[in-house]
Amino acid sequence: MRLIVHPVQPQKRLLEQAAVLLRGGALGVIATDAGYALACRLDDKTAVDRLRAIRRIDDRHLLTLLCRDLSELSHYSQVDNRQYRFLKRWTPGTYTFVLPATREVPRRLAHPSRKTVGMRVPDHPVPLGLLESLGQPLLASTLRMPDEDQTLADPDDIEERLGKRVDLMIDAGWLSSIPTTIVDLTGPKPLLRRAGLGCDAIAGEIEQAEVS
Repeated sequence: MRLIVHPVQPQKRLLEQAAVLLRGGALGVIATDAGYALACRLDDKTAVDRLRAIRRIDDRHLLTLLCRDLSELSHYSQVDNRQYRFLKRWTPGTYTFVLPATREVPRRLAHPSRKTVGMRVPDHPVPLGLLESLGQPLLASTLRMPDEDQTLADPDDIEERLGKRVDLMIDAGWLSSIPTTIVDLTGPKPLLRRAGLGCDAIAGEIEQAEVS
């Protein structure tokens, strides 16, 4: 099902329709402030497995929880005062933060050895409205196909390539093909794990690290 929404003022009835499908086990493509992402309910193992199959990623690849706000983020990740101050400066936005997972995160979703999870509060009315209708975070992964460097940006291209492998697409028009910037907050200092949207703005507060 392809739902065409306004990118600034998305129709609430369409977001509620998408939320119903996601609650029922759908795997969807959703618009965000950092391009399109694959998304599903975090506790839906079948949908998560389908997501991993499309991306061809294993359980060591970091998946991200999209949250409505810092309060919800703190429910699923362990955040100390130093981390909270950093997060408050940079959320919402085009950043994914690596944090220790709490017990609220299903074990299969956290990194198997580090027990970490990606966390993000998007700055875009479409995912925020969808999260509000859903009433819980979404598990998400950048919509980047295997062996390709850029995120898929054209809804028509996405439908042609993935129309038979996903159940839902929330179409907000052409979006960025650059993914989020990933910042690891598990150590004593914030470390850059992936340069993406917003990297220049946050660069003064993070150190370089090898991508893991």
